Amino acid sequence: DIHGQYSDLLRLMEFGGFPPESSYLFLGDYVDRGKQSIETICLLMALKVKYPTRMYMLRGNHECASITRIYGFYDECKRRYSVKMWKLFTDVFNCFPVSAVVGGKIFCTHGGLSPELISMDQIRALVRPSDVPDTGLFCDLLWSDPEKDMSGWGENDRGVSWTFGADIVEEFLDKQDLDLIARAHQVVEDGYEFFAGRGLVTVFSAPNYCGEFDNAGAIMTVSSEFLCSFKVLKPVAAAALRAL
Repeated sequence: DIHGQYSDLLRLMEFGGFPPESSYLFLGDYVDRGKQSIETICLLMALKVKYPTRMYMLRGNHECASITRIYGFYDECKRRYSVKMWKLFTDVFNCFPVSAVVGGKIFCTHGGLSPELISMDQIRALVRPSDVPDTGLFCDLLWSDPEKDMSGWGENDRGVSWTFGADIVEEFLDKQDLDLIARAHQVVEDGYEFFAGRGLVTVFSAPNYCGEFDNAGAIMTVSSEFLCSFKVLKPVAAAALRAL
């Protein structure tokens, strides 16, 4: 998640190397909440156009008309440019892919798993462009969350989609012959957090999220040998943020 924190996006890319020096797969939630969603999404899309094989962007639950209407992106577009611009962006968001597999071993999506997901062919068959539905596979990939101290599937406190236990992660990885699930969607204190015996990792890239949290932001790097490591942007002290 970047959430319109444009200066932090620049810091992350300086840390990891700008394309084409490095390749990136972003997991969604580029807009809303932060003050510079327009700059954030424009830079990422421009890099995607210029370096199409070095930049990949998945869809987050905030790349959706109904969500951006509430959480800031609509208002930013209307205030600084026009409602028409917001509509054009939402049309583009409706075309974004929802999942990716890196090297046949790392399954990447914004939210998490779905009780409807049996085969990767189901994801390939999802029709785009499409708005995000309220239920079903498409929705779950963008909205679901792992949950500690439970097994199977449970109700999600967000009021949308499901939560799932470590047993669901292990079963999915085994059936799909995968090593890891990489997802975003939740603030984690250190910028990344493992779940299910390192079968799933949450990566959150917006440090000091909304100026209200003291979380770090992280990038997961994957070597050619599929060794994963993390680069972490430490949070700025709350007093320093207020001074800014």
